Amino acid sequence: MASATLLKSSFLPKKSEWGATRQAAAPKPVTVSMVVRAGAYDDELVKTAKTIASPGRGILAMDESNATCGKRLASIGLENTEANRQAYRTLLVTAPGLGQYISGAILFEETLYQSTVDGKKIVDILTEQKIVPGIKVDKGLVPLAGSNNESWCQGLDGLASREAAYYQQGARFAKWRTVVSIPNGPSELAVKEAAWGLARYAAISQDNGLVPIVEPEILLDGEHGIDRTFEVAQKVWAETFFYMAENNVMFEGILLKPSMVTPGAECKDRATPEQVSDYTLKLLHRRIPPAVPGIMFLSGGQSEVEATQNLNAMNQGPNPWHVSFSYARALQNTCLKTWGGQPENVKAAQDALLLRAKANSLAQLGKYTSDGEAAEAKEGMFVKNYVY
Repeated sequence: MASATLLKSSFLPKKSEWGATRQAAAPKPVTVSMVVRAGAYDDELVKTAKTIASPGRGILAMDESNATCGKRLASIGLENTEANRQAYRTLLVTAPGLGQYISGAILFEETLYQSTVDGKKIVDILTEQKIVPGIKVDKGLVPLAGSNNESWCQGLDGLASREAAYYQQGARFAKWRTVVSIPNGPSELAVKEAAWGLARYAAISQDNGLVPIVEPEILLDGEHGIDRTFEVAQKVWAETFFYMAENNVMFEGILLKPSMVTPGAECKDRATPEQVSDYTLKLLHRRIPPAVPGIMFLSGGQSEVEATQNLNAMNQGPNPWHVSFSYARALQNTCLKTWGGQPENVKAAQDALLLRAKANSLAQLGKYTSDGEAAEAKEGMFVKNYVY
C-alpha cells in the first residue's frame, strides 16, 4: 500500500495539471544528422583499385599464415622455418615478367616486412614489377557463440593502428576473409556477423588509405546443389552491401573477392563452366553495384584448370566490372611441387607459376583454351573443413 501511495503522489500529475502536461509532452521537431567520411584518401583509393583491376591482370594471393605455409612446405618435405618460407616467397615475387599478368599480391604480415634471400625488400621487388603490395589484416576465424557450430572473423581491435603501419610499409590494399558454411545453416546470426565485420573492416581500411578486398567466402563443403549456393550467396551479398552502405564505405574504392556459384564439393551433380558462369553472373548483376571496380574471384579448392575455365566463361561478354582472379592454390600448386625445395628447380617452378598466371590472364580477357594443360593441373584441391 505504501508503494502504491508513493507512485500516486510522486509520478502522476494532478487533474488540474493534465492540460499542461499534455502540452509539455508534445513532440518536437527531430533533427537528423549524417556522418560523412572525411575522404582524405578517396582519389588514391580509386586509383589503386583501378590499377589492380586492369585488363588481363589479377591478384596472386600469397598471404597464407605461417602455420598454413608450413603445411604447404611439409607437402614437399620441407621444415616450416622462416628461411624456407623466405626462399619460397622469394621464388614467387622474383618470377621474371610476373607483373604482366599479376597486378596485386596479398602478403602475410611477415612477408610485408621481409626481404628476399638476396636482401632486397619484397615490397620493393613487387613495386618494380608494377605489382601493388597488399596485406592480410584479419586475425582468423573463431567459433561464433550462439550459432550452429559456425565461425566469425576476429581482428577489428587495433585494426586502424595496424593498417596505418602497413600503409607506411608500402601496402596499398588489404584483405579480410570471413566464411559462411551452407551445411551448418547458414544462420541469420552468422550471415549478419560476417557482413557487419566486413563492413567495419572496409570502412577502417579506407580511412587508412588501403583499398579493402571484401571476402565473404561461401565454403565449398557440402552436398548441396548449385541453386542452394545461389540462394545463400544472394543473402550474404545483400547483407554485406547493406552494412557497407551503413558504414559509409565508398564502393568505387573497394574490390570484391567472392566465391563462384558452384555446387557443393560433395554434390553428385557437377556444373559445367557455362552453368557456373550463368549462375555467378546472375548473382553479380542482382547484388553488385556497377560502381565497384573489380571482382577478383577466389578459387576455393577448385583445380587449377577448373578455376581458369570458369573465369574464362564469365568473360565471354562485356561486364560492368573487371571480372578477374585472386588465386592462391590455383596459381601456386604446380609451382610448389615443381620447386620441391631444391635451388636448381627455381626456374622451372617460376615457369610453372608464369604458365598459370598467363592462363588466368587470358581467362580474364575471355581468350583461354585448356588445350595442352597437364593432367595434374586438373586435379581438384578441395580440402574438407579447410583452415586458412
